[in-house]
Amino acid sequence: MAELYNSAAPKKAANLSINSDLLRKTRELNINLSATLERALKEELSKREAARWVEENRAAIKSYNDFVEQHGCFGDEFREF
Repeated sequence: MAELYNSAAPKKAANLSINSDLLRKTRELNINLSATLERALKEELSKREAARWVEENRAAIKSYNDFVEQHGCFGDEFREF
């Protein structure tokens, strides 16, 4: 499976606007904003990539499910459970 993104790519500065109270409270708790944002973006990217994959493969998934419904799953005759 291909990497989601290049985790070795260099860091790049970005300007963001954040709710001031949220920022104050996270700073009070010494939360690393960069690491937290990277983690959140990675999760969001992963979810969206998965959704895109499902959409791109919707026809094949439907075709496979229809085949299994009609003919059963490969290896069903060998199941012992």
